[in-house]
Amino acid sequence: MTKSLSDLTIFAARTGLTSRAFSSFDLVTACLDRIKQLNPEFHAFLALNDSALTEAKAADLKISAGEDLPLLGVPIAVKDNFLTQGIVTTAASKVLDNYLPQYDATVVKKMKNAGAIVLGKTNMDAWAHGSSTETSDFGPTLNPWNSNYLPGGSSGGSASAVAAGMCPAAIGSETAGSIRQPAAWCGVTGFKPTYGRASRYGVIAMASSTDSPGPITKTVADARLLAGVLAGPDPLDATSSPRPAEEILAPGPDLKHLKIGLPASYLLPQMRSDVKQLILDAALQFEKLGATVTEISLLDPKYSIGVYTIIQRSEVSSNLARFDGIRYGHDRSAFGPEAKRRIMLGTFALSSGYYDRYYHKAEQVRTLVIRDFARAFTDVDLIIGPTSPGPALPVGASLNQPMFGEMEDILVEPSSIAGLTGINVPCGFVDSLPIGLQIIGPQFGEAVVLSAAAAYQNSTPWHEHVPVL
Repeated sequence: MTKSLSDLTIFAARTGLTSRAFSSFDLVTACLDRIKQLNPEFHAFLALNDSALTEAKAADLKISAGEDLPLLGVPIAVKDNFLTQGIVTTAASKVLDNYLPQYDATVVKKMKNAGAIVLGKTNMDAWAHGSSTETSDFGPTLNPWNSNYLPGGSSGGSASAVAAGMCPAAIGSETAGSIRQPAAWCGVTGFKPTYGRASRYGVIAMASSTDSPGPITKTVADARLLAGVLAGPDPLDATSSPRPAEEILAPGPDLKHLKIGLPASYLLPQMRSDVKQLILDAALQFEKLGATVTEISLLDPKYSIGVYTIIQRSEVSSNLARFDGIRYGHDRSAFGPEAKRRIMLGTFALSSGYYDRYYHKAEQVRTLVIRDFARAFTDVDLIIGPTSPGPALPVGASLNQPMFGEMEDILVEPSSIAGLTGINVPCGFVDSLPIGLQIIGPQFGEAVVLSAAAAYQNSTPWHEHVPVL
């Protein structure tokens, strides 16, 4: 496929816009043309912004007037669980198939204030329940590297759109891997900030104690820029951190001063040897760049599956109770089977006589996971490992598999339930499908995570590979 302006990174797009090499109108047009060409096959977008070209013309006037905003004139896709004023927001569920929000989510508002243009809304697992984007009530998204394979989820539409060059970047949300895992399967960069670093206000809630908005981009540099825009305190979200967003943009320490841990328990017994080798190769690359890499001990990630399952289902039961067809949307008969399963299990776990046995016990084990990471970070600065147990799985793999998401997210669930920050960067291929490396940092350790990820990415070619479409 011929190279398009839509293939540009955020930084390249901003350079071209400020130098007047092309206009925002040209850039948005290129993205819309690519979407028109590819979306019928990959189904990454559920809706487009009818005002995108008008907003692009307005951005061009601002650029001509000398305005300088970090995202001015850049089109960015938004996962469909973020409220967008005037653009239908469904969370990929038919319960909300006609819901038109009256306001923007805080992170969408921040993105717009930085000059970005909302290009459209991307497909996802319905209510973010899944890791495949197969549970979308509007049909699955496919992987641009091979349309017979899944893109991961729940931010699969965002990852697929970025990988296919339909947009320079996208926003996703992560509850337990929903940014990093699809980024790994689609061969792009996916960054999860610390829980509370970016506001959840205006995000259709899944599990309120772990939901974290974040960027999916083509490079770490773009992820840092976009995350810096999205982050910061929000009086409308009591769980948002008061720490300034500028911390994300601060330069991290030189790799020569970093100690990196590689947990043996994250190289799962069932993991393919070629996947393990790519992670070991990445560890060796960090050593070549001057870091010290050492094997460390962490709790077996399998313990996080039960913890996350109980906590997430319980919070789903509470959060989805508001969707009763009275205030907005259709009645509860419109829920899909996955949502019904999660509501029932969560309601059971919170019911009288079972709360202490299940939910309370899960929160106790969650505390042990948090303490285990805290112990590890007294010895190392960062932790690396595979993002997913393997490459993308074939279309249909998640069907009739109620625990599919938990098993595919086994390596990112521990850091998510602990509220940590982490990033996925491409680190190689097996069977012509991308493999992702995750880099985990302590809470509010975004600067060191991003700096290490950038150093690795700038010294390897994997992020430069794009699917042949």
